[in-house]
Amino acid sequence: MVEFITMAPTSGDGRVIATGNAGWTNGKGKTEREPTFEYIRDIALAAERGGFSSLLLPTGAGCLDSLAVAASLSTQTESLKFLFAARPGVMSPFTFAKQFATVDNWSGGRALVNIVTGGSPTELAAYGDFQPHDVRYRRTEEYIHVLKRLFTEESVTHSGEFYELNNASLFPELAQSKAPEIYFGGASETGRNVAAKQADVYMMWGETLDNTRETITDVKARAAKENRELSYSVSFQVILGETEEQAFENAEQLIKDLSPEALEQKQTDRKKGDSEGVRRLHDLMENSRESNFLLAPNLWAGLTQVLSGNSIALVGTPEQVAARIVEYVELGFDKVLLRGFPHLEVIEQIGREVLPLVREQLKKTCIETKVGSERMR
Repeated sequence: MVEFITMAPTSGDGRVIATGNAGWTNGKGKTEREPTFEYIRDIALAAERGGFSSLLLPTGAGCLDSLAVAASLSTQTESLKFLFAARPGVMSPFTFAKQFATVDNWSGGRALVNIVTGGSPTELAAYGDFQPHDVRYRRTEEYIHVLKRLFTEESVTHSGEFYELNNASLFPELAQSKAPEIYFGGASETGRNVAAKQADVYMMWGETLDNTRETITDVKARAAKENRELSYSVSFQVILGETEEQAFENAEQLIKDLSPEALEQKQTDRKKGDSEGVRRLHDLMENSRESNFLLAPNLWAGLTQVLSGNSIALVGTPEQVAARIVEYVELGFDKVLLRGFPHLEVIEQIGREVLPLVREQLKKTCIETKVGSERMR
């Protein structure tokens, strides 16, 4: 089953990216569209109508609190699931499990877990987390292990390198009939090993087909050594047009007002960070600069000049973007996250013009799709 995920821009949104402030990876300053309850609610409702199964609620110093947003949106929606984030260095596994269980219980089983280790020491320091890269990932591995026990055992006693619990019992009970899948992403060697041992869904930012094939093959092999099989998620920005030429004009419009300060800040943040995923995207962007950031047909790295994280875009007509999505699904992805600027209009258009084409093409190749709402069938 292939399902489609989108996200909520909980640090703000906009029609152009002039300073980096329109992306959830950089919450500094005032954005064109503030992340008000009404705007994020409208995005959730549009996602539900458009056939997305889940809404990712990001975490970060510049984002609204993901758990609070999930709790609020669960009262406004019927079928949409909420994939909200926990940082192991910020909140104990028992506290997070209890908050998660509360949202899951009240929403009728619509809560999902995204464990975010973090790749910016500067941002992590604001939370009081000063652990180096590999130590953070060891902590993440233990965190997921403890969470799984809390979700499945009546009482948990645990003594590890980072966490100690004595007779911890989860209340309320989860509404889900089985333990929720743990979503996790980490491109480094350490991160891939954590995924192979503990994650249920390995999340990747979109790269070229060759790069992505190499990564998914590697993680599958690591998981096989642990006698495990994972699900896989890939994420893209989407920029559409009635023609391919118009789509790329729309892409250029997004970054036409980029300031030198924004470009310099991105370089500074990259150098201070230790995220392997961010480094990989940055290298793709730099290596494609002479071709106007075109990585492959309909695959563009122009947004990576200023955005960290999920910044590689599928650019083209709905038919072209649908065809590219199918190519990635055929690599082994059963979850696809799609987003854009401005988010509300883009996901409405994706739901209306792209997802039906993807489903139609996948039917022809005998790959089922999972939609977010029965009324979309």
